Amino acid sequence: MDNKTLRYAIDSVRVLSVEAIEKAKSGHPGTPLGAAPAVSALFGRYLRHDPADPAFFDRDRFVLSAGHASSMLYSVLHLCGYGITKEDLASFRQLRSRLPGHPEYGATPGVETSTGPLGQGIGNAVGFALAEKMLAARFNRDGFPVVDHYTYAFCGDGCLMEGLSYEAASLAGSWKLGKLIVIYDKNDVTIEGAINGVFDDDVAARFAAQGWQVVDAGDGEDVDAFGAALTLAKADKERPTLVIIHTVIGRGTSKANSESSHGAPLGEDCIAEMKAAMGWKQPPFTALPGAAEFTREVKERGAKAHSEWNRLMRAYKNAYPELHAELTGRMKGKFPDVAHDEEFWAAAPKGNAATRAHSGAVLNWLADNRMPDLVGGSADLGPSNMSIMKSRGYYSAQTPAESNIHFGVRELAMASIANGIALHGGLHPYCATFFVFSDYFKGSVRMTALMDLPVLYILSHDSIGVGEDGPTHQPVEQLAMLRTLPNLRVFRPCDGLETAAAYAYYCTGKHPVAVVTSRQKLTSPEGTDGAGAMKGGYILSDSEKDVPDVILMGTGSEVYLLVEAKKLLAEKGVDARVVSMPCLEEFDAQPAAYRESVLPDAVRARVAVEAGSSVCWYKYVGLDGMTVCKDDFGLSAPAGVLFEINRFTPADVAAAAMKTIRKAKR
Repeated sequence: MDNKTLRYAIDSVRVLSVEAIEKAKSGHPGTPLGAAPAVSALFGRYLRHDPADPAFFDRDRFVLSAGHASSMLYSVLHLCGYGITKEDLASFRQLRSRLPGHPEYGATPGVETSTGPLGQGIGNAVGFALAEKMLAARFNRDGFPVVDHYTYAFCGDGCLMEGLSYEAASLAGSWKLGKLIVIYDKNDVTIEGAINGVFDDDVAARFAAQGWQVVDAGDGEDVDAFGAALTLAKADKERPTLVIIHTVIGRGTSKANSESSHGAPLGEDCIAEMKAAMGWKQPPFTALPGAAEFTREVKERGAKAHSEWNRLMRAYKNAYPELHAELTGRMKGKFPDVAHDEEFWAAAPKGNAATRAHSGAVLNWLADNRMPDLVGGSADLGPSNMSIMKSRGYYSAQTPAESNIHFGVRELAMASIANGIALHGGLHPYCATFFVFSDYFKGSVRMTALMDLPVLYILSHDSIGVGEDGPTHQPVEQLAMLRTLPNLRVFRPCDGLETAAAYAYYCTGKHPVAVVTSRQKLTSPEGTDGAGAMKGGYILSDSEKDVPDVILMGTGSEVYLLVEAKKLLAEKGVDARVVSMPCLEEFDAQPAAYRESVLPDAVRARVAVEAGSSVCWYKYVGLDGMTVCKDDFGLSAPAGVLFEINRFTPADVAAAAMKTIRKAKR
């Protein structure tokens, strides 16, 4: 593509971006005006993609980590021929628009991931690049590079201020992800103004110290220098590359180099001045006529790359039919249907043990028997989480075909990288840590839930049962925090069968799943049911009467207390129903008739028991019910002592039941 054609596209991207923002009366015009040359050149000359099929598996991935520059991405995708119309551009940021304020996965063709929280895109990009390297090691053979693509991420100063970028970049350097290229748009301005005195880091030295190649491409207007930088990036097969471009925020306007161009429309007068200086005479939302050649060349190049890959895959099928079948199956992203798998349920762990041990057993059974595409690891806690796949090795730059991942102490990047792996396709990721440290990856797991990605979170050491490590390590409010996330299913199982049910639900692929497990050994109650647990809640032990006197409900380590409390109540002539509710969110998603059959409205006497915050339980116990929960921080002491002093005993549960029965009768 010649520079003249590319320049038509660059000017069009600039104008279309600010027009969309002006019509919406909100948005971020500064970055599109400064960075349009690099992004237009990337899509027009270097990115391997097919606008006719955005899901082309061996495409290069592009991640806009600086998601506030969404209008720039949408304008480029419009010019590339992704089916984004002028009308779409004019509906930017409006209700049910295909072009939301920040990029959203699934809303816009060509958008690979939801971004906006700064730094998340960098973590996602590391996940994309890691998935590419793992799959290439598994499937590529001499003469058959069937998995062979790059991951590009575009970021700004703000992304690199976030600690997530440091965590993710450190891993990318250690993992030698040579096909990861991050474009750093250095314009030295954020919302509050110039970054000097706030972000004076030597970014190049920082990335070099983390094992990256760093290429300074100079002026962001120089598309040839940018192309030369990408050539250097691709020449280094081991190190990821940071390409630095120096741009002017709000370039070409009276608000250039000012924070006023960052996050607000430029205003009609400012845009009119900009257009006049450019000699722009096109109607609104109309690219320059010369940009049509840009579109044509991008489409032709994409169709050619896709066709060549299809030919390669046909030859690969003839040469390696089994590998071809496995790869094409992986590309579809299917999970094993273990919910209807007799062998899976027969292998479910039995007996009394910590549910973290049960979790490890189920994880390893799936890895050994049903899920060769399972990859993941822990934030340096694998032996404690019991999240290591024992029959497999650890991924490293020297062993890229292995499946266990050592993330180091980097919870936030770990979850963001897992999102990238899931988005890439071909692999099913999980990540693990102590439950209390879920606070550290909240921003990333929120993105998992927002995109509804089938990522598995293994979270052990689930309550004051952590014991002697004390309140810093005893989760209290974390269950409530994760349960408030739409789409996420939080399972807190009470035994091996319920733990297996949590994994079976994960394998439906419907939603992301968090399996929250105990440190301490639990007594497995009789009557647990896998199918019931997959519904989120079920009757574990029913009453003798048609309508019970009281309903006892709870999760995890407290379910056995309910069973024992039922026995104590029976001695007093009180008939109790015991309900295990390992996943409140999934129970809430069941039909009303099922929920009524488990928790009938006629029974007002209810007790909820859980060694965590009470806030999630009031909708179930109602005005007459009670909670036996933990609404303050714990203490450093043996787990048994803590459960006793915090009223988590059968006698305390029975006493609460008697109180709520009396209250319900008033």
